[in-house]
Amino acid sequence: MRTANQISRPDGNRQTQFEEVKRRIHGKLVDKLDLSRVGDLKGDVLKREIRMVVAHLCDADDTMLNRQERERIVEEVIDEVLGLGPLELLLKDASISDILINGPKNIYVERGGRMEKSTVEFRDNKHLLQIIDRIVSKVGRRVDETSPMVDARLTDGSRVNAIIPPLALDGAAVSIRRFGSNPLKLEDLLNYKAFTPEMVMLLEGCIKARLNIIIAGGTGSGKTTLLNTLSSFIGHEDRIVTIEDAAELQLQQDHVVRLETRPPNIEGNGAVTATDLVKNALRMRPERIIIGECRGGETLDMLQAMNTGHDGSMTTIHANTPRDAIARLETLVMMSGFELPVKAIRQQVAGAVDVLIQANRLQGGPRRITAITEVVGMEQDTIVMQDIYKFAQQGVNEEGKAFGHFVCTGVRPSFMDKLEAAGVRLPASAFRERVIMPA
Repeated sequence: MRTANQISRPDGNRQTQFEEVKRRIHGKLVDKLDLSRVGDLKGDVLKREIRMVVAHLCDADDTMLNRQERERIVEEVIDEVLGLGPLELLLKDASISDILINGPKNIYVERGGRMEKSTVEFRDNKHLLQIIDRIVSKVGRRVDETSPMVDARLTDGSRVNAIIPPLALDGAAVSIRRFGSNPLKLEDLLNYKAFTPEMVMLLEGCIKARLNIIIAGGTGSGKTTLLNTLSSFIGHEDRIVTIEDAAELQLQQDHVVRLETRPPNIEGNGAVTATDLVKNALRMRPERIIIGECRGGETLDMLQAMNTGHDGSMTTIHANTPRDAIARLETLVMMSGFELPVKAIRQQVAGAVDVLIQANRLQGGPRRITAITEVVGMEQDTIVMQDIYKFAQQGVNEEGKAFGHFVCTGVRPSFMDKLEAAGVRLPASAFRERVIMPA
C-alpha cells in the first residue's frame, strides 16, 4: 500500500507535464466510460474497469510515462473518480492522526504527536472545493458562500471541519480528525501509558455503578477516543442514546440509538440543535445518554437528565483542568437562556456530576489522563472536588516529549458505597498513597 512518504513525485517541468497528462486522461475517461453503468457496478469491479480504461489511455497518449508514473496516474485518476482525490493517499496511511489543509498547496499531517508538511497537493482551490463538496454532500450537508462553514464526517467516522472563502482568505481550510475503522482499544491506551491498570479498574467500576462522568481536555487531547474506549464497559442490556454534531462515536453495544444535529437549510430553516435532541432523547426511554461534546445550552438539559434518573450518562467538554471544567459547565448553562443564580447552577452541577476525567496532550505529543477527580458536593457556594489519581510531569526528554509518573493521592472516594452496591469490589490497596508507574 502506498503512503504519503513512499510516493515519488517528479520535479519542475516533469511534474507540470505529468499533471497535464493526468487531466487529459481524466477527461478522456469521462467520455469513454458508460456513465449509465457506473452506478450499477460494485466498487472493485468499477475500479478494475477504470484501471483498464486508464491503462489503455496511457498507452494511446503521446507522452512517454515510465512504469512508476503510469501506476501513479492510474491510482490518482481512480481516486479522483471514486474517492476524495489527493486525500485518499493520506487517508490510507494509518499512522496519520490529523490532516490539516491550509489552502490547496499547504497540507500538514500529524504523526506520533508531531506535525509535518505533506508532499500531497490539490491542483487549485477549485479542485479542493470539489473534494469538500463531495465529502459534505454524502452526509446531507452543504458548503457555499451563504453557509461557508460546515462539520461533516467521512465513511470511516473521521471528523471533518471545513471553512471556505470568503471567510478563509488563502483558500479553503479543512481539518480532519482521524477515527479509523479500527479505533484504539483499552489495551492500546495502556500500552501508550495513557493511564494505569489501577485507574482503568476504578473507571470500569464507575461506569458499571452508573456514575455520571465528564471527560475534559483540550483540542486533540484524546477525549473522544477515551469516551469510545470507556463506553466498552457499558453493559449490552442498556439502551444508549448518543447525540453528536458529527457522528464519530463507535459504540460496540447492540442497543444504541445514534442522533445527529442538523444545520439550517439554504433558507435558514430546519435546524435541529443538540438541545432539541437532548429533550427528545428524554422521551425515548434511554438508560444512558452520551453527548459527544457539550458546547452550548444543551448542557443544562444534560445536567437535568443526570439529576432525574438517567444515571451513567457521559459527555466531553473543552477544559484544561478539572476546576476549569466546572467553570466551563457553569458558563455553558448560562448560554441556555435561563437566568439562574450561580449557586443554583453549581447545585445542578454538584448533584449531577460524579467524576471528572482530565485528559491532556503534553509537550511533544504524548496524551495522558492527568487527573481522575471526584465531585464531592457543595460547601456553601463552592463545589468541592478531590483528586483520586493524577499525573505529575517531571520534565522533557531528549526527544522533546514530556515525561512523569502517575500518583495515587491516597483519597478513598466517597462514591465507593455506590460501587459496592453495584457489586464492584476494589481492593483497599487501590487507594494507597503512592507513585504507580513512570510514563
